[in-house]
Amino acid sequence: MTTTEQTVRDVRQEPEPSRWAAVVAVALGTFLLVTAEQLPIGLLTDVGSALRVSEGTAGLMVTVPSLVAAVAAPVVPALVGGLDRRLLLLGLMGLMTLANLASALAPDFTVLVASRVLVGVAIGGFWAVAGGLAVRLVNGAHVPRATAIIFGGVGAANVFGVPIGTLIGGLTGWRTAFTILSVLALLALAALLAVLPPLAASQVMSPRLLARQLRNPGVRIGILATFLLVTGHFVAYTFVSPALQRLSGIDARLVGPLLFAFGFAGMVGNFAAGAALARRTHRTVQMITLTLAVAMPLFVLLGRGMIGGIALLIVWGLAFGGVSVGLQSWMIKAAPRAVEAASALWVAVFNLSIGLGALVGGVVLDTLGLSGLLWIGGAAALVAALAVWTARGNADLR
Repeated sequence: MTTTEQTVRDVRQEPEPSRWAAVVAVALGTFLLVTAEQLPIGLLTDVGSALRVSEGTAGLMVTVPSLVAAVAAPVVPALVGGLDRRLLLLGLMGLMTLANLASALAPDFTVLVASRVLVGVAIGGFWAVAGGLAVRLVNGAHVPRATAIIFGGVGAANVFGVPIGTLIGGLTGWRTAFTILSVLALLALAALLAVLPPLAASQVMSPRLLARQLRNPGVRIGILATFLLVTGHFVAYTFVSPALQRLSGIDARLVGPLLFAFGFAGMVGNFAAGAALARRTHRTVQMITLTLAVAMPLFVLLGRGMIGGIALLIVWGLAFGGVSVGLQSWMIKAAPRAVEAASALWVAVFNLSIGLGALVGGVVLDTLGLSGLLWIGGAAALVAALAVWTARGNADLR
């Protein structure tokens, strides 16, 4: 038996509480990473004013880490080779701690953006490893549930992390918000150090290994579906606030609470999808894609009133909440012998799609208006649904 196989066997034979404590600690890490990535959204005006840059320029604080994360997802695991993944995760969380502290102390915008580059490296590297970690921490039957918990950190960041961080920034200043995030990252580092078992690299990442995944039909479909769903979602969701106000006639004061409801619905969708994935992976992902393909266009047709707009927003949130856990579970099943490599490609595409969706959305808004955004988002989801449907005969993805 190889060292890697022995390590995996030892991890899965640990007492159940220890295994789930590690899963929760990794979920805490994803929560803080996504909070760090998106926190500047609520602080753009304050940062721009303090460092004398426009809000458009301040938006680089969000764009830069997303693009860097897309590159870092496959590159970081490749650069560290056979390094124990426990040490890698600890190092990346340490980098996140220092990066947020650097953001808090940044004397000018150039230094602040440089610190955000480090945030992107931490996000991409951590997510690439953590996304497929459930298969190494728990027994097979519990993998979908553990994956849902890990990705629950993403939904929790949207529901609690970003709004609370924005509130703290508004009350005590944006530098304080970044400082508190740095302290929390340090606590997450301590938690990972305490409960995460040794995780020998299952495979050494290489360009050849990554390229080999693209020859796997299941992986190709998973990556295509991710690109279409995430790009389509962010084409529309980036401008959901004006859509709620102009299409549904909702008062601007209600938009914040409704986005909170969207995030909470996403958390519910995440765990509901996790439970369903344990039984039917292909069918669950198919339902997620079809629901998004219907919900966004229906917003144009039936969302022109408060009740219809709110109802469809919640359905949209429920469906998109299942995207991360659904497609990560898809990648695990499609490439069971190269989970980390397939996950790295998936994370790269996911982050690229976030940036691309926002960019395309801005262009579409200027040409086709708010309704055009929702139609394009729905069309992208429909093509994703068709791509997923073509894998219906793949026994590994049932």
